[in-house]
Amino acid sequence: MQKITPFLWFNDNALEAAEFYSSIFKNAAITNVTHVGQTNAVMSVSFELEGQAFHALNGGPHFTFTPAISLFVDCETQTEVDELWEKLSAGGEKSRCGWLKDRFGLSWQIIPNQMSQLLRDPNPAKAQATMNAMMQMSKIDLAVLQQAYNEH
Repeated sequence: MQKITPFLWFNDNALEAAEFYSSIFKNAAITNVTHVGQTNAVMSVSFELEGQAFHALNGGPHFTFTPAISLFVDCETQTEVDELWEKLSAGGEKSRCGWLKDRFGLSWQIIPNQMSQLLRDPNPAKAQATMNAMMQMSKIDLAVLQQAYNEH
């Protein structure tokens, strides 16, 4: 069992969000739905994405998501970046440097794992060239990052 689990507060669409996220990730499942009251309304949803457990609550309009908390997705390929970027941003908002907000307002970072290697290069000119290229992007394009890296 996971010791720490992200707990996500939604107004009234926790199940819709869990279904949306579960439809996007290959290894995903809704593991529990708790209903309450005479209307049998959904109170909370437990789900897993790529082995990470989440709990989602229909808590009402009192709190909303901010970019101060985001879900970082470590992608293996540019194809994975492209697919997740398009699916998660649908109905949401694309931002800068691999960040987006989904249609529920939750922030995500869709990042190719090779980017970290380029940014940590011991050659400061190569790392800085990679950073400068990344700062110009919305969706991360690994080929462009690699080109900037190779030019220095």
